[in-house]
Amino acid sequence: MKTSDFDYALPQELIAQTPMEPRDHSRLLVYDRATGDVLHEHFYDLPSHLRPGDALVINQTKVIPARLLGQKEDTGVPVELLLLKRLERDVWEALVRPGRRLRENAVCSFGEGLLRAQIIGPAPGGARRVRFLYEGVFEELLDRLGQMPLPPYIHEKLQDQSRYQTVYARDEGSAAAPTAGLHFTPELLEKVRDMGVTIVPILLHVGLGTFRPVKAEDVSQHEMHVEHYEVTPEAAQAINAARSAGGRCVCVGTTSVRTLETVTGTDGVVRPGSGDTGIFITPGYRFHAVDALITNFHLPQSTLLMLVSALMGREEALRVYAEAVRQRYRFFSFGDAMFITGQPPKGA
Repeated sequence: MKTSDFDYALPQELIAQTPMEPRDHSRLLVYDRATGDVLHEHFYDLPSHLRPGDALVINQTKVIPARLLGQKEDTGVPVELLLLKRLERDVWEALVRPGRRLRENAVCSFGEGLLRAQIIGPAPGGARRVRFLYEGVFEELLDRLGQMPLPPYIHEKLQDQSRYQTVYARDEGSAAAPTAGLHFTPELLEKVRDMGVTIVPILLHVGLGTFRPVKAEDVSQHEMHVEHYEVTPEAAQAINAARSAGGRCVCVGTTSVRTLETVTGTDGVVRPGSGDTGIFITPGYRFHAVDALITNFHLPQSTLLMLVSALMGREEALRVYAEAVRQRYRFFSFGDAMFITGQPPKGA
């Protein structure tokens, strides 16, 4: 497969710049894999597409203010760090700009020296290993000096930082939000729970692996960056129990899909565990855990669109995306959502 096989035309004005208010008033495109039917609804209609006994799997990662703007100490040149992953207490993996000027031993300053960062070596994917130097509590300094790492296609200033967090975010560590979960409100989650759906929290800290662009012409040559995941014994048991009783595993977001497909065997049994995953799901992949998916509309030629294409079929995914464009859906992180349900036809 070629990366260009996952391209589509998107007018710039359909890239959402601000989140929908209220959260659950975003639109929801419902796609049935069995029939190919498409429905146009709103996210608050989601409960009508869930069933008692389903397991709704959410990623409870929390975005950190991972974007730091400062200066190179010896020259005053403006610099930017995007924190991706904590490696040790004060050592992080980070993307840096300008990369050509931030070589090993270079020191950056943030907040007039309240926080300093020394480049100590290279990291995978063109990133750097960075050691932070400071007095006090690192997390407090990061909250004070850092910014939410909004994607580069969002040009509007985010007025409420909490709108780039899910309402169930708990464990800090992500450099980007698991955006499919941004549509949920506490009230909608309670409604889903009251109808007999089990809400199952798991964890994947979103990093470079999720939003790194595919630059290889041949999809198989793309290398995913690893991200940390955790699936507790309680979560694994809840999902297995739901599926064995005839319920579905409904994943909220591609991060939940990648986590579960990492820990699920070919026998369909979800096993607890934690570690790093670099799973790359493309068409032809056989899903072992996921029965349905709630997801946003993703960038052309992205690993996320490839994962959706693996679940729907590439041609169907592009057909439905073209329909979403015609219907003027809002795309990407602050955009509208899609619910992929139904069993695919035999042989698909």
